[in-house]
Order: sequence, then C-alpha cells, then structure tokens
Amino acid sequence: MEHKKINLYIPEVEPREQRLGTIIAWDGKASELSEQSAYERRGCSGKGKQCRLCEIKGPFTQGSVCSEQMVECQAGNVRDAVLIQHSPIGCAAGQVPYNSIYRNGLALRNLPVENIRIICTNLDESDMVFGGVKKLKQSIKDAFERYNPKAIFLGTSCATGIIGEDMESVATEAEKEINIPVIPLACEGFRSKHWSTGFDATQHGILRKIVRKNPKKQEDLINVINLWGSDVFTPILGELGLRVNYIVDLATVDDLAKLSEAAATVGFCYTLSSYMAAALEQEFGVTEIKAPQPYGFAGTDAWLREIARVTHREELAEAYIKKEHERVKPKLQELREKLKGVKGYVATGSAYAHGLITVLRELGVEVNGSLVFHHDPVYDSGDPKQDSLKFLIDNYDDVPSFSVSNRQQYQFYGLLKKTNPDFILIRHNGLAPLASRLGIPAAPLGDEHLAIGYDGMINLGEAVLDVLAHKKFHQDLKEHVKLPYTQWWLNQEDPYILAKHPEILNEKII
Repeated sequence: MEHKKINLYIPEVEPREQRLGTIIAWDGKASELSEQSAYERRGCSGKGKQCRLCEIKGPFTQGSVCSEQMVECQAGNVRDAVLIQHSPIGCAAGQVPYNSIYRNGLALRNLPVENIRIICTNLDESDMVFGGVKKLKQSIKDAFERYNPKAIFLGTSCATGIIGEDMESVATEAEKEINIPVIPLACEGFRSKHWSTGFDATQHGILRKIVRKNPKKQEDLINVINLWGSDVFTPILGELGLRVNYIVDLATVDDLAKLSEAAATVGFCYTLSSYMAAALEQEFGVTEIKAPQPYGFAGTDAWLREIARVTHREELAEAYIKKEHERVKPKLQELREKLKGVKGYVATGSAYAHGLITVLRELGVEVNGSLVFHHDPVYDSGDPKQDSLKFLIDNYDDVPSFSVSNRQQYQFYGLLKKTNPDFILIRHNGLAPLASRLGIPAAPLGDEHLAIGYDGMINLGEAVLDVLAHKKFHQDLKEHVKLPYTQWWLNQEDPYILAKHPEILNEKII
C-alpha cells in the first residue's frame, strides 16, 4: 500500500483498510507482525506501494462493534452539540451505555453532569421504501428547538446507506435555515470492517465543518485527542508551561473550533488520534508530536522531549523528567517486589495495548500474550517514530503470543488457555466474563488515562494488585460454571482453526 495524504475536500472519510491497510485477524509473534507491517516502507519515507498484510479470514463473526457506534461515542459526546442518528431504533441502543460513560466522564473532569443529546429518526419499513428525508429534516428542526445546539451531527446507518439517502443536501439546506454547522458523517456499519473508521468519520466532519480556517495561534496550547479519561495531561503539560485542549469527547464546539489554533497535537493512543492529528498538521500547520506514546520511562521521556523541542521548552522538560524519575523509581521498585512472578495479559485496542504492555514490563510483570482488536500497519503521519509496536519490541522485548481478533469470544478462550495469565487488562468489558469463568480476574480500564506518564506506572501497578486480591473469588467461580462451548472446541489448540480450515464446519464435530 502507498502512503496517502488526507483529503478533506470529499464528504466521506476513506476507510482504514483502504487508507492504512488495517486488518482484524492475525496470529503470531509481535516481532513477526512488526516485520510484516513494514511501517517505514509504508510511511513517509517509503518508496512505491507495499503489499497488504496477510489476514486470517474466519467463516463468521461472533460479535463486534460498528463505525456508527464510534460516532455515537465521539460526536454524541460533544457537550453543546446534538447527534442525530438517521437509522432504525435498534442502532440507537448504544445510547444507553454511552450515556452512562458520558456522565461518568463529566464527573471525572469535574464538569456539570448531564445526559447525552442524541436523537434517532427511528426509520421503519415504510421509510426504507419511500425514503426518510422528511423524518431527518423534522429531527434537525426538533433538535435545534429543543437543545439550541452550536452544531448538529448527522450519523448515517446501514439502512440509509442501502437506500442512498442524500445526507449532504439535507445538511446544506439545514445550515442555511438554522445558521449553525450541520455535519453529515458517513459511518454505515458496512463501510468498514473495523469500528475505528468511525473515529475517523467524526474527526473528518469536525475538520471540514467546525475547525477555524483562519486561526489565531496560541503557542502554549496543546490539543489532546482522547475519550473520557481523567485530567492527567493538565498537570504533566503544566510543568512545561502548556495548556490543554481536550477533544473530542466532553469538548465544546468552541474547543473543536480552536483545534487549528494550537501549537501541537498529542493523544493517549495512535489508534484514536492518527487521523485528526495528521490532518491538523497537513491542513492547518498544527504540529503532530511524532514520538513514542507516553507510557513507561522510555516512552514518556521521548514524548516530553519532543513536545519540548516543538514548543521550545527543553530546559523545563529535562528538569521535570529528572524530578519524576527520582520520585517514581523507589515506588516502582516496591511494586516490582510485590508483582514478582506475576503473569499478565492485555486485551484492548491496538496502540493502547502496546502502551499497556510497556507499563506492565516496567513493573516486572511477565506478558507473554496479548489480544488487540485490530492492527494498523502504519498511521496517517507515516512517521516511523510513531511505530508503537516496533518501539515496544525494541525497548521492552517481543510478545510471543500476539493476536489480532475483533472481540471474538470463541477465540478468546483458546488464547487465554495458551498463555494462562494471572490477570488480564481489558478495555471493552464484554470479554471479561469469559475470563472470570476461567478463574482469571480482569481489570477493566474505565479510565483510559490510568497508565499515562510516570504516575501511570504506579497507578497501573496498584490496580493490578487490587485485581489480584480478588483472584480467589474468580477461581471459586470457575468451579461452579459451565462454558457455552462443545468439548470439541474446548480441546482445540489453535483458536484460529476455523479460519484456517473452514471446511471443518461441514463436518460432524460434536
């Protein structure tokens, strides 16, 4: 694949598998995946096209998430905007958990707690035949009158994609009537095989319709692309005399508009920040910080030094790094003693997993296996300094059992059986009950910023100790539950056997 520039002149974002070569199924060593990804050759220094990664293709999908849900969790979490889901009511089921997450996120940031503002047009069978534009126009009018928002996002769905609803025309007409940005987001579930394209769809719309085109630069402002995590970046960057602009979740429309005014952009995970950060640099001259992610000593040191270089604060950064090393290392040594001999497993999003494994290894925890929900061979900047998988391997050693699987429960059983961890770190909690049935406690990382920076190593170490304290409960649970799989499947050594040999499904296996 050839490295591509971002195109904000088209209304629909290019899916990740086309833009980055994203895959959702693979199995092997982390070093093998890194070598096959050929990040540097795909990126800005690459010459010519690169081959797509070999991807394991299974005969079915047990469950996943779609791009529209990621639009819910981003556009639907802008505090003074409204998201309209132009969809059947079933697509709006995600509003329930996202409302809870949104409220918790506001509380974490000490912001006024409120409910999300998401409306569903509730398309029915008649709309699928005759079109749902009338409902969409009425929903825009209702949203404007009810909430007086500063922007309205329009999310597509599989249904609207199938019938070919003209969202652009409706948005353009509505903008003239209500005089606020009305932003269509192309996020049909079938548009991309991985939900992370939904992040890009939201960010594409924001960049096209909300970000100020003629910004007044603020040399001490740093964009932080994140979700709902606690405010850990303000104290860290405050040591360098910098201010934080958190986006997209929990932001205001004005926070989004001033993205182009910042000196630089960072994130906690390149999976989430890749598109927005690269586009801000390409189109608005806002420097994307090209450095390892801020996890562990090596990553945090390099990240801070690059921010300092870009913002001309090198002396402040070096003083802060020295102070934090001296403060954290004794505490870290205490945790290492307590965690000696402990084996962990990480099951989260791609780049985030790379960072968490880094921190666990700083804590002396053995990590011989990990499950990531997708893999991007390259990020949008194409800069090798952002190759988070290679950074992990080069600085913290290989991961022998490194699997890519988009939350397939039936495969997760075999992966855990193969690695036999004492605990797992998990971000999407749907996999945690299966681990519990195997006697393995899980630490659900509801606050995605828990492991960031120097304090992140201490925070994660204490979280692991807390979850290990509940191991006896999970072992007792294991003795009194039955797994929902046949003995044939429980005996399989390879979790990907059905993908490699789909003909087995035609045989009698029980």
